[in-house]
Amino acid sequence: MKILGIDDNIDINELLDTVLNGSGHNFIYVKNGIEGLRLIHEKKFDVVLLDLAMPEFSGFDVINSLLKDGLLTKQKIILFTASSVLDSEIEELIKKGVHSCIRKPVDIDLLLEKLEQSQQV
Repeated sequence: MKILGIDDNIDINELLDTVLNGSGHNFIYVKNGIEGLRLIHEKKFDVVLLDLAMPEFSGFDVINSLLKDGLLTKQKIILFTASSVLDSEIEELIKKGVHSCIRKPVDIDLLLEKLEQSQQV
């Protein structure tokens, strides 16, 4: 599976790099939303793991840009958040076309399960 990670936390990116590439996936990551959005426009990913709380251009900004461009429902987005995002906000994002959400700290088994689920839809 081709997976893009968009997260400003280098420790999480390195953990995901080790786990996902070690599990046979093709995982690449960027550290900001602008670069992530550029890659989404240039390439097709099976899943995008998107942090909501990033400086300057947040995950919310990425989602809004994809929604505006008509690409949100064409790209499977799994949100990553450690922030105090309300469940109701997550539900609204899912209604808009986001696949699901994983709260940090990342539970690797849950992540792998969500990735598998994303391919069954």
